[in-house]
Amino acid sequence: MKTQVYDCQRQKMDSKGWFLSSASTSVKLMLLSGLAVVSVGGCGLLSGKSLENSPNQPLVPDSKTANPETAIAIPPIISTSGDPNYVVGVVRNVGGAVVRIDSARTVTSRIPEEFNDPFFRRFFGDVQPRQRVERGSGSGFIISSSGQILTNSHVVDGADAVTVTLKDGRTFDGKVLGEDPVTDVAVIKIDANNLPTISLGNSEALQPGEAVIAIGNPLGLNNTVTSGIISATGRSSSDIGASDKRVDYIQTDAAINPGNSGGPLLNARGQVIGMNTAILRGAQGLGFAIPINTVQKIAQQLISKGRVDHPYLGVQMVTLTPEVKQRINDKFGDRLNIAADKGVLLVSIVSRSPAAVAGLRPGDVIRQINGQSVTTVEEVQRLVENSQIGNPLQVQVERNGQITQIPVNPAPLPVQRES
Repeated sequence: MKTQVYDCQRQKMDSKGWFLSSASTSVKLMLLSGLAVVSVGGCGLLSGKSLENSPNQPLVPDSKTANPETAIAIPPIISTSGDPNYVVGVVRNVGGAVVRIDSARTVTSRIPEEFNDPFFRRFFGDVQPRQRVERGSGSGFIISSSGQILTNSHVVDGADAVTVTLKDGRTFDGKVLGEDPVTDVAVIKIDANNLPTISLGNSEALQPGEAVIAIGNPLGLNNTVTSGIISATGRSSSDIGASDKRVDYIQTDAAINPGNSGGPLLNARGQVIGMNTAILRGAQGLGFAIPINTVQKIAQQLISKGRVDHPYLGVQMVTLTPEVKQRINDKFGDRLNIAADKGVLLVSIVSRSPAAVAGLRPGDVIRQINGQSVTTVEEVQRLVENSQIGNPLQVQVERNGQITQIPVNPAPLPVQRES
């Protein structure tokens, strides 16, 4: 058996033409009966000459010469397209379905109350409210050849005028069919036919490490393409500082900047698996997208009835931990004594809300909803969001050390808009 040592950073090649890339440690390449085997603790992907073995089969060391305790087979290099420039192909195929969206809205400033005082009116007269036009831009993608376009709600929120620009330079006036601030999804319609469209994928089975591509118009730079991987899935809205949203986000390291909002996050097959929507201020390499399955569900309701009714209980809550329990008991022990160590603690109840009507109280600890155990705020939010308005939720709470079952009828979430 012939053994050679290669430094990953120097990328030295062996006599068979193999080289190691993108890693930080050294490994041993053992040439065993013409098969390359890497010792445990190796340094990353191998690339170079094609092997005689089938590309879909892992290499198996020769049992007569290899030591199975110290050697593992090198897995085949799998590419979804087989083309290192697959991004070019994806952009060529679907780039025409990505659009720029410009919006404008007129904002009227409020008159301070003191200017209504007769003393001020004596000197200044009747002060008229001032108006200004706010403009913004974002991205979107066409899902029907007749002109239905998906984008973020915040791109078109309150807009008096919406303009859609295609990649070929054509511009159209857009009509907002509906928007949902809770998930940040909106649907626009333009009067056009035979438009290029983009296919929707499935965001349920995504895994960290998958290759993704983002197309949009960041900072006004039209048709910008960036690529990266899925960094994580299931990031809650509270994780990224968007507690007013009801979304579990996809995290990506593909560059996302202002103006990318509403654009597609694509997989290596050119299918939309997310809608780019958020970045964290001061962070680098952190972008977030709404899973396309969520976008599709919301869009269907916006298209059919122009709105989305989200189930609502009317509670403020916190994930209960031993530390939270201790702080509450120390501060409010004369009025409130929490016995549970885990669950979801109700901090306050909105007046006349479904929770108030049902009899939930501050200090109650939610243990189960419809028989499913919950230990975090995010779990409660998901179960409520997936419930049906008017269908009672069986909420099991611990109150003063006693377990109580309380049915709560979710109502439509009252949406408050900024002026």
